[in-house]
Amino acid sequence: MTGSRIDSGGLIDRAKPLGFSFDGRAYSGYSGDTLASALLANGVRVMGRSFKYHRPRGVWGAWFDDPNAIFGIRLADDEFPNCPATTTQLVDGMQARAVNAWPSAKFDIKAGLDLFHRWLGAGFYYKTFMWPGWGLFEPAIRRMAGLGHLDLNTVAGYVSDQLHDSCDFLVIGGGAAGLTAARAMAEAGQDIVLIDDHPELGGGLYRRGLAIEGETPQVWIASQHKAIRQAGGRIMTSTTGFGIFDHNLVGLAEDRGFSRAPRLHRMRASRIVMATGALDRPITFANNDRPGIMSVEAATEYLGRYGVLVGRHIALVSNNSFAGQAAAQLRAAGAEVTGCDATQGPIRALGGKHLSGVEVGGKRYGCDTILASGGLTPIVHLWRHAGGKLNWRDDLAAFVPGNPMEGMIAIGAANGTFDMDEALAEARSVVKSGGASVRGDHYSITPIWPKPGAKGRQWIDFQHDVTLKDVEQAARENFVSVEHLKRYTTLGMASDQGKTSNMAGLVAMASIQGKSIPETGTTTFRPPFVPVPLELYRGQNRGHTRNPLKRLPLEAVHRAAGAAMGEYGGWLRPGWYGEKSAEDAIRAECAMARKAAGIFDSSPLGKIEVMGPDAEAFVNFIYYNTIRTLKPGAIRYGFMLTERGIVYDDGVISRLGPQRFVISCSSSHVDGVNANLEAWRQDGNDPDRLFVHDTTANWATVTVTGPKAREIVAELGTDLDFSPDNFPHMTFRETVFLGAPARIARVSFTGDASYEISVPVASVETLWKTLIAAGGSLGAGPVGLEALSVLRAEKGYLIIGKDTDGETMPHDLGFGIPRLKKQAEYVGDRSLYSEVAQLETRRQFVGLAVPERAGPLPTGAHLVDTRDGRTVSIGIVTSSYDSPCLGKPIALALMECGQERMGEQVTVLHLGETRMAQVTSPCFLDPAGERLNA
Repeated sequence: MTGSRIDSGGLIDRAKPLGFSFDGRAYSGYSGDTLASALLANGVRVMGRSFKYHRPRGVWGAWFDDPNAIFGIRLADDEFPNCPATTTQLVDGMQARAVNAWPSAKFDIKAGLDLFHRWLGAGFYYKTFMWPGWGLFEPAIRRMAGLGHLDLNTVAGYVSDQLHDSCDFLVIGGGAAGLTAARAMAEAGQDIVLIDDHPELGGGLYRRGLAIEGETPQVWIASQHKAIRQAGGRIMTSTTGFGIFDHNLVGLAEDRGFSRAPRLHRMRASRIVMATGALDRPITFANNDRPGIMSVEAATEYLGRYGVLVGRHIALVSNNSFAGQAAAQLRAAGAEVTGCDATQGPIRALGGKHLSGVEVGGKRYGCDTILASGGLTPIVHLWRHAGGKLNWRDDLAAFVPGNPMEGMIAIGAANGTFDMDEALAEARSVVKSGGASVRGDHYSITPIWPKPGAKGRQWIDFQHDVTLKDVEQAARENFVSVEHLKRYTTLGMASDQGKTSNMAGLVAMASIQGKSIPETGTTTFRPPFVPVPLELYRGQNRGHTRNPLKRLPLEAVHRAAGAAMGEYGGWLRPGWYGEKSAEDAIRAECAMARKAAGIFDSSPLGKIEVMGPDAEAFVNFIYYNTIRTLKPGAIRYGFMLTERGIVYDDGVISRLGPQRFVISCSSSHVDGVNANLEAWRQDGNDPDRLFVHDTTANWATVTVTGPKAREIVAELGTDLDFSPDNFPHMTFRETVFLGAPARIARVSFTGDASYEISVPVASVETLWKTLIAAGGSLGAGPVGLEALSVLRAEKGYLIIGKDTDGETMPHDLGFGIPRLKKQAEYVGDRSLYSEVAQLETRRQFVGLAVPERAGPLPTGAHLVDTRDGRTVSIGIVTSSYDSPCLGKPIALALMECGQERMGEQVTVLHLGETRMAQVTSPCFLDPAGERLNA
């Protein structure tokens, strides 16, 4: 006989039947069921297969303590992998399939692996598949590994909200102790939040079925709930505390229903009250993994919460005093229950495909279901997450929370207080004294532990097929640390996280070594306490909410001018203007900029101010180039390096005064450079003598570049003299534009005379229109980022991250003098003298010229050479354009020993096709700088 639904009882709504299927067969359940309870009610016992041997598995537990029943579920058009059957609420129309089983859990074709179990013990793959090579076996092993199937289709609207919250007291667990503590604190005026992972409060009260303080569980729970609400307390059901992090930050996962992503609450609590309860742990005996063997606690939970009787002829095997009440409840529901004293000798489950009985101390008992209880184990995972220690109690045969921690206390069964009256008294004492342990003698236990050398296959980890013999083998191979044991045998990994397997595994290892249980210790518990979707951590951290698209103050103006907007370095910027094709528009803008002038919006350029008495020394340390010799009013081009000596950003730095600098970094690097500056500022600097302030958003910038740029900026009506003698290249001036402050820097990214005009954001539209009007009569106009990229490449100016890679150092780019001559310390200095930095084969920045009438080289193409009969890559094309101004294609590249190979021919390989190019200087336009300094 298998499980069945009793006529009344439970929290399910019998007026709301729900249809679902499992492994292709149709079943029905009720609203309030989980998949596991509904299947048990329909007589289904085999709900899964074990990971390694594919042995049949039924449910062991009734909630998060079950490691066996894991399903892939399809609902409508969406599929969800690895859903625990015991915690997944039943939804009408669900189509569930057991993972790790084909074609079904009842008949799994891979079950034949169990015939080879003698050769598939712990760590077998480390030994068996090393010859002739792991690579031969790896693909097949990886295909067999893992649980569940991942559907590559995304679920529409599956987004996890993320909220931040705080409270005085966070009570984790809505059972008797948690409810009592929450009520006492709420009525004492504390701001409390009570959470419970079930849809309804009550914890284990439903499975006890006993009156509490003279009332039925339902009435008592309802009265506590009402009192907490009336006192101003907050209650969150279907919410799991999955981890505790630094400074009492608790991660809460709120279940919003199947097919909807859970909501993440980051709860910061002044104090945490852990009322998480205890688990009924397994007894390790021969064949203890058979379907139909489950915990006593699970059986009463299915009965009290779901109205499901797990069997008709039950053998109850227990070593503690709580089993008697469970037997009475099951008998009252119509089951025949035989009590078996687990301390009377070896235990063995009997039967083949179906349980037929159990043998205890040589005596046989007929049954269709075995309920086992090896004692209660406090749920201490969250306590360990917070860094709490554990104490071993011989009277409970269990670990309990150790010395109290600041900001966190444990009460009730989580603290080893298993008697109801004592747990309630302990909960109420939280308000009076911050938590006092109340001990009684009502719970008794005779420990039963795994005995090394025992006969039969005795299972410790049901999910991963770890047996007692595997633990013995690990000890023989010197994996005696519990942490090594866990990793070598996979004991307690995955969703179990030691809930059912930890105690038996560590006790077995203790017995093998002849040590006490406390001496052997426990594994380290880490978040999450239960499996949570990865979406919970990601939440809204996606797309533009992860990297918000930054917008220009002039966006509307650009759109009105016909700009094709695109994302460049996180900014929405004009790529080109007009209704022509992209290619024609870009060529026209390049020609216009070289003949007259181009006007472009350069507002995203960084404008980070560094100020204070120590500013000069600081920027000299930050930059590879020497900055301390920079005069006020002057600008210098320079590199920022990482500590590995890699070029992170290039840009210009202006000196406004003796103690004030402005760093103009690349548009896409502003946030990173600002964070880098702040990190170094806090590293050994006096915070009262050095300040870093990002003013990028305060100033908008428009750049005019080209032969007629000076004539255009002269129309701004400022008091400046723009003649080359008074305003030379790499200087800046401060002035006023229409009553607003303005900064004008003469720097160039195109190779032509250029002026960057920065004004407050409120004035930039007027500035733009003034410049466009002034340039119109001279043949100038707006240019986009695509044309600008071509113009800078013609001059050989690089873009960090495009023309460099994660290994590029400044001397690879032709800037080696500071490395040789700068005496002061700077970021990355020692790395520039490392063995790698001084390799003769480093890739260097070069230009590439192609034969006449040949097309542009593909960006990303490899420069190749032949060595020992093999084709090897010696570089890569980083930028490539068909230059309309030069009338020929140009390219930039990183190439091994590039500076030594000027004038040589090099082979370019791309997608199987080869071409030839000549190595040249990266500067194709105006190498003497006459246009730049005009």
